[in-house]
Amino acid sequence: MNKNDLKPAVVFEQFAKINEIPRPSKREEKMIEYLKNWGESRGLDTKVDETGNVIIRKPATKGMENRKTVILQSHMDMVCDKLVDVEFDFDHDPIKTYIDGEWLTAEGTTLGADDGIGCAIELAILDSNDVEHGPIECVFTRDEETGLTGAEGMKAGFMTGDYLINLDSEDEGEIFVSCAGGRNTQARFNFQREEPQKDLFFMSGQLKGLVGGHSGDDINKKRANAIKILGRFLFQTMKRYEGVRLAQFHSGKLHNAIPRDGRFVIAVPNAVKENVRADWNVYAAEVEDEFHVTDTSMEWFMESCDAEPVIEAQVAKNFVWALQAVDNGIYAICQDEALGGMVETSSNIASVHTQETTIEILSSQRSNVMSNLDNMCATIQAVFELAGAEAKSSDGYPAWKMKADSKLTKIVVDTYKQLFKKEPIVRGIHAGLECGLFSERYPNLDMVSFGPTLRFVHTPDERLHIPTVQMVWDHLLLVLKNIPC
Repeated sequence: MNKNDLKPAVVFEQFAKINEIPRPSKREEKMIEYLKNWGESRGLDTKVDETGNVIIRKPATKGMENRKTVILQSHMDMVCDKLVDVEFDFDHDPIKTYIDGEWLTAEGTTLGADDGIGCAIELAILDSNDVEHGPIECVFTRDEETGLTGAEGMKAGFMTGDYLINLDSEDEGEIFVSCAGGRNTQARFNFQREEPQKDLFFMSGQLKGLVGGHSGDDINKKRANAIKILGRFLFQTMKRYEGVRLAQFHSGKLHNAIPRDGRFVIAVPNAVKENVRADWNVYAAEVEDEFHVTDTSMEWFMESCDAEPVIEAQVAKNFVWALQAVDNGIYAICQDEALGGMVETSSNIASVHTQETTIEILSSQRSNVMSNLDNMCATIQAVFELAGAEAKSSDGYPAWKMKADSKLTKIVVDTYKQLFKKEPIVRGIHAGLECGLFSERYPNLDMVSFGPTLRFVHTPDERLHIPTVQMVWDHLLLVLKNIPC
């Protein structure tokens, strides 16, 4: 298969153009301008709100003017991550894609199909003359990936439709009807640097090649977290040997991604340096065995390095003990049988970075039950505060609760069965969707979310399953055709 064979062509043509436009979260100005010019050049009612969200309205096709208005919604920003040895500027360089069997992926960077493919589907519908539909509002929100601030900043009345289809899901054949709420917790250790003793040997430990993934949708897959793995080694080492000092710890980039790599610098007494190297090798083998299904390409490195000032001993110990103790992964499973054993509450330690006099830690908590979200944040804060750090949690975003009498869900399920002769899966998702914020601002809005299959989102391995784009396109067109008056 080559790029000329991608179907539906109208969607992949739009996606290719989108991937030429830099659109990092919070820096979507070029994409906003592109969408504004695109809509206006076609004579469509196009508006940009004060937050930077874009709406493009298209009138109904002949004979469908009385149908209820459908909002199609996706987010314009993308997670920007790359392999450590790849040179790439997300503010200027176009995403370079290639086909790998039935999958579309990128050269060493995130692909941007989350949610560029949703934007492309919307633009393809707006640009098509042979699609039957009632009135349509295509909405493109900004900054979904780093806090949903586009949806949060949208004022009531910007959208006027009756039904909303969010195109930001990642499993074809699954119809999402609820999502988790989320908050971030930040912790900070303050310290003074100290000059190391003369008899210390400095060494750097590095781990890379983990799978990583989305900190919500992939948290149930038991993938390795680089922060927890490196922190665990430091805990064991500092318990085993007196006089171990910590100088640096760096891992993770994004609040919504499971960290894939990391590095620390420690100083150990000369007398035990070979023991520490041997411990590292034994530990690497043990961890690889623990994650032999999910993370099969771990790379471990330990080498000597230059001496440097170290973190105060008590602060370093408190930090390492906190990393060992803090919750990471699944905390609770949903009790509602309709949600099929979905993760209810979780936490992901997302990034740790040492500065000259601080250690900055960011973790992400999610839950479909807002009281348990508060509890999870309090648990994370308590661990770090007991260790002497400052800790606080963000306001976050709300969960989207399942609507039991949803007319849109019935239409989407019935058309799916009609088209593919099988039942779709109707479920919730343990990730944040903008539907949660919309449900606060537009309490009567009937919503669902679906989309083509993506894998390894928020990582440089992100890939889009090409055949499912055609399936979602065909399904969406049939849904639009069956929207009632």
